[in-house]
Amino acid sequence: MNENEIIEELTLGMVFKSQEEAYSYYSNYGIQKGFGVMKRSSKRGDDGVVRYFTFACVKNDQKKKSTRKTSFVSKLSTKTGCQAKIRLTLCDDGNIRVTTIHLDHDHLLSPGKARHFRCNRKIDDRVKRRLEINDEAGIGVSKNYHSLVVEANGYENVTFNEKDCRNHIEKARRSKLGVGDAEAVCTYFAQMQEVDKIFFYVMDIDEESRIRNLFWADGRSRAAYEAFGDVITFDTTYLTNKYKMPFAPFVGVNHHGQSVLFGCGLLTNEDTESFVWLFESWLKCMSGCRPKGIITDQCNAMKNAIEIVFGDSTRHRLCLWHIMKKIPEKLSGHSNYEGIKNFMQALVYDALTEDEFDSGWLMMIDGYNLHDNEWLQRLYADRKRWVPAYVKSSFWVGMSTTQRSEGMNAFFKGFVNHKTTLKQFIALYEQALKRKVEKETVADYESWNSRFDCLSNYDIEKQFQSAYTNVKFREFQDELRDKFYCQPSLVKTENSVCEYKVEEDVKVGDIR
Repeated sequence: MNENEIIEELTLGMVFKSQEEAYSYYSNYGIQKGFGVMKRSSKRGDDGVVRYFTFACVKNDQKKKSTRKTSFVSKLSTKTGCQAKIRLTLCDDGNIRVTTIHLDHDHLLSPGKARHFRCNRKIDDRVKRRLEINDEAGIGVSKNYHSLVVEANGYENVTFNEKDCRNHIEKARRSKLGVGDAEAVCTYFAQMQEVDKIFFYVMDIDEESRIRNLFWADGRSRAAYEAFGDVITFDTTYLTNKYKMPFAPFVGVNHHGQSVLFGCGLLTNEDTESFVWLFESWLKCMSGCRPKGIITDQCNAMKNAIEIVFGDSTRHRLCLWHIMKKIPEKLSGHSNYEGIKNFMQALVYDALTEDEFDSGWLMMIDGYNLHDNEWLQRLYADRKRWVPAYVKSSFWVGMSTTQRSEGMNAFFKGFVNHKTTLKQFIALYEQALKRKVEKETVADYESWNSRFDCLSNYDIEKQFQSAYTNVKFREFQDELRDKFYCQPSLVKTENSVCEYKVEEDVKVGDIR
């Protein structure tokens, strides 16, 4: 409907050539007046032909009443029981005639808001193709949608919203995962299980036998989780393959400090429901053994799914690097930006206790008048998930970011292109996994065949030398070397409490 087009007033006896023409008229009439419409009912005549139609206001249905005796849960409802409607009859000459009209609505009408009704939101074939092409080119949904808004000279001139675009793109992606893909993947996984008896996989199939979500882990990944599964990092990325599905690996750290895979998933959506399915599938694969900690980016869908699946048994930490990277984006507009940035960085990295952080944060908020900054408010409310002073009581395997997951994602991106099928990707994934296993095997050999000399005569260093891999032993030696330059001295003694001061010799230039 053109915004300048005037729709003829509804009158009794109006004639249309078809049901579709009648519905199109009533829809445009509703947009002009400010309400949405729906096909309410139809009825056949004695000859078996559908002859009677009712089109009604979308608020026609009555709100469903709760079956509970008492209910304290309030639910949104768009229904009011509005009786505005028209009835039409198929005449003997083949035309459709309006026979009954009810114009009165029991709710306010708004022509300016009518475009938001679902019945008035449509994406034509040209726009659908444009959305799909841009998606394949790596253009995000938001940019995709807003380019169409700019082209149409405003939101009021498009017949769809951003959510409609997102839904269409996700549907288009799923449609590419045909029945043949599911069969090919099943066959491949069955072959994998013949070679690897504890190879695990699970597929979420839709009603049309297409793959919706997928998870798999080989025997090596399951064994690695038993040994190194205290903490995992989890992040998703879009691989540039045929399907544009989010790739979701579960990543940990082995005894050489190398990233190790504990299985991975491919999803069609990044919503809470999809993440719950993936986490539950992964947990089943790992015999219900939950990790002690999980590190993710800030994502409400992930956060909700982690709470649902892992509960209190798993500590959830947010990626510190991602949070600190957002400081320029969130605070650069402030007149005292440099001072705020330096204060916040020093506070986050140097605060040793929770109380020290809390008092410092309050000082920053008051000192720079940041009380209205919503980003800082959300960060402080979530401080137990990311501030080092709050999370240091838990074991994190030396990790504070999701960069291992991102590194793993980048690693696999090198194996795919826009023509890579799902089965091809899984096969390439197995080959890439073998490369990582070989790197671990080489590191095992090097730690078995050689070792670094001790720096001291401390027995504890000799114990670490014999128990640790070369990489981890060198990390210990770095700490031990720094200890040599620290000198403790007793400051005071009160009852049974002794206070010491530790001074560290720091090298400046050639002078220590």
